[in-house]
Amino acid sequence: MKKVVKLENLDCANCAAKMEDGVSKISGVEKVTVSFLMQKMTIIAPEEQMEDILKQAEKVIHKVEPDVVLKL
Repeated sequence: MKKVVKLENLDCANCAAKMEDGVSKISGVEKVTVSFLMQKMTIIAPEEQMEDILKQAEKVIHKVEPDVVLKL
């Protein structure tokens, strides 16, 4: 399943790279891309795990940049 999430208040391209690296280490994530220019994150993962993966991804993102808001 492919899920695209809007990332509001993403201010730093380096932070986007750190987020992508952190989210890619979450169990079940097949592929993830974080686009600083588009302010979006795309995750490919099994549908039955997606909800849990998104919760974990939000924690990873907030560790890197606390002001980022995920819009599903």
